[in-house]
Amino acid sequence: MSVDYVIADPVIASVAARAAIETPGVVRLEPGLRGLVTAWTRAARQRWKGLDPAPADGVRVRTADGRLSVEVDLVTSAADQAAAVGRAVQRAVGRAVAEQTGLVVTDVSVSILDIEAR
Repeated sequence: MSVDYVIADPVIASVAARAAIETPGVVRLEPGLRGLVTAWTRAARQRWKGLDPAPADGVRVRTADGRLSVEVDLVTSAADQAAAVGRAVQRAVGRAVAEQTGLVVTDVSVSILDIEAR
């Protein structure tokens, strides 16, 4: 007997957010306008179901045609090279999602919205 499991997008987003924020050079995740609307909708839906919203600001997950893509919006430190931080986030997110959910991320897009002097 085979049992199919579905891992909800908010769970994947939370795993990706944790991996991104733990990457050296990332100051914080930035939801941006589109991310704020998504986060408010997700949080309202989860609260309505009696669940605590998982922290995933700045992360959007899309599943289409069997492909899983993750978009991350973040702020980097001026002490680090932005492109290197972006690549590190891509690797960390892909690895964390695969390890914690068993799903393969086909695409991780990183948008660096600001570089902050620390």
